[in-house]
Amino acid sequence: MNGKKFVIAGIGTDVGKTISAAVLCDALKADYWKPIQAGKLFNSDRDIITKLTDGRIVTHPETYPMQFAMSPYASAKREGFVIDVNKIIPPTTNNTLLIELAGGIMVPLTKDIMMIDLIAKWNYPVILISKNYVGNINHTLLTCIALKDRNIPVAGIIFNGDINEDSEAIIMQHSGLKLLGHIAEMNPVDSVSIKKQAEGFKNISL
Repeated sequence: MNGKKFVIAGIGTDVGKTISAAVLCDALKADYWKPIQAGKLFNSDRDIITKLTDGRIVTHPETYPMQFAMSPYASAKREGFVIDVNKIIPPTTNNTLLIELAGGIMVPLTKDIMMIDLIAKWNYPVILISKNYVGNINHTLLTCIALKDRNIPVAGIIFNGDINEDSEAIIMQHSGLKLLGHIAEMNPVDSVSIKKQAEGFKNISL
């Protein structure tokens, strides 16, 4: 019997998807899978997850590990191939599976297929990661609108980093989504701090 599957999506690049995935994987004892890794092959997000959880969780190999830190479409084009989305098949596991995307939901996989098309094909609930910075209200709400337009279920929003109550209140009001929690800024970012943050998500309702 397969476990539940969720997509970890961000409102953009560098909003803390991998850190959030590490916290949630630790809290839920979930498996981790990032189907597309563009760049950082010698210190991939899969490697980072393993390090941040002290190897406590199961990680699954990437379908497309690519060497260039670009959009999946651009990286694949530079390497001389075209991504076949039909080969991006979520692994079978009895555990909950958290699937981390590469970049935001409108990142191109091919000339014609965007990341959101892959999410819509799976139709797994999205856990949306937001981060408070100038422009995040716009980026978060536009992401919510795009997901809603494609009838993609959203489990809720996690805010990563410093809290901004005013911005978050506007986002929650206009998105109509559930607040799943906050992940505080960590210094250093290590397995101890990840485990501490995970305590706050052990009873999360998804």
